[in-house]
Amino acid sequence: MPKITYVNPDGARTEVDAADGSTVMENAIKNMVQGIEAECGGACACATCHVYVDEAWTEKVGKPEPMEEDMLDFAYDLKPTSRLSCQIKVNSELDGLVVHVPERQA
Repeated sequence: MPKITYVNPDGARTEVDAADGSTVMENAIKNMVQGIEAECGGACACATCHVYVDEAWTEKVGKPEPMEEDMLDFAYDLKPTSRLSCQIKVNSELDGLVVHVPERQA
């Protein structure tokens, strides 16, 4: 099972086991990661599951699709590594993925 590490703004880290095919957002909600609100439940219809992908992982995670890019316009403190965690599918290649949770969601 791939592991994902969520890093909060205060530096607190939460490491979770994630099932292949699930999303980074689903795993955050399941494991009560603070700062991931996911108000739309993963429908890519809000920006409340916004994360910053650790720079070491940006290439493996890939770039957002156009619909996600549109929703990221509503994210708080957008950065080049910003993604919506509901749009990042977990697979074995993402074992060890690190994402940073922003100070607040949009």
